[in-house]
Amino acid sequence: MKVTLREAVEGKEYIIKSIETDDEELDAFLFSLGCYSGEPITVVSHLKGGCVVSIKDARYNIDNELAEAIII
Repeated sequence: MKVTLREAVEGKEYIIKSIETDDEELDAFLFSLGCYSGEPITVVSHLKGGCVVSIKDARYNIDNELAEAIII
C-alpha cells in the first residue's frame, strides 16, 4: 500500500519513496526544493488546500495535488 504526503502524520519525519507525476516541470520544481527519493520530509501542518512541509530546514506550502504525488 502506498502512502502519500496527504496522509502523513504532522511532525513525523518520513523518507520520500517516489514522486509520481507525469509533469516534468513539476518534477524539476520538486527536485529544486530538495524533494526527491531518499530525502527526509516532515509535514509541519495540514491545511484545507494542502500542507506545510519541511525539507532540508526550509518550509514550503504545497497543495493537495502535489501532496498526492509524493509517496512516503
